Amino acid sequence: MPSLSVKIINKSSNPLPAYATADAAGMDLKADIPQAVILRPLERQLIPTGIFIELPSGYEAQVRPRSGLAIKQGITCLNSPGTVDADYRGELKVILINLSDQEQIIHPGDRIAQMVVGCVEKVTWVPADVINQTARSDGGFGHTGK
Repeated sequence: MPSLSVKIINKSSNPLPAYATADAAGMDLKADIPQAVILRPLERQLIPTGIFIELPSGYEAQVRPRSGLAIKQGITCLNSPGTVDADYRGELKVILINLSDQEQIIHPGDRIAQMVVGCVEKVTWVPADVINQTARSDGGFGHTGK
C-alpha cells in the first residue's frame, strides 16, 4: 500500500502518532498536558497534543473519537469528525466532552482521539433548475422506519 509523506513537528514528550496495526485507518493522538485534567460530567475541554502537521494540498486529516474511550469512560470528541485542512499549521487540539455521570480523568500521554488522513475531492457546482429524483427523494431523518 502506498504511503503519503507528511511533515510533522512533535513538541510533546509522546512518540509520533502511529498506526497500531497494519490495517488500522487511524493513528492515536495523545494528550500533551503537564498534569491530569478532570472532566466533570457534561464538561468539555480543549486538550493539546503537541503535534503540528503540514498536509499536502488535496488532503485533510479528520480527528475522531476513540471507541474505547467512549464506551468505557463516556468521553468523546465534539465537532466530530474535526477537520484539519491542508493549509492549517497550528497545533492539533482535541475538544473532549465527558458524557458520563461521573468525573473522568485525562492523564498526560493518554490516547484521546484518532486521526485519519485522506484525499479531498473538490466540487464544481453546476447551477440547475431541476435535479433527478430517486426512490428516497427528500425522505430525511427516520424515513425508512425503525
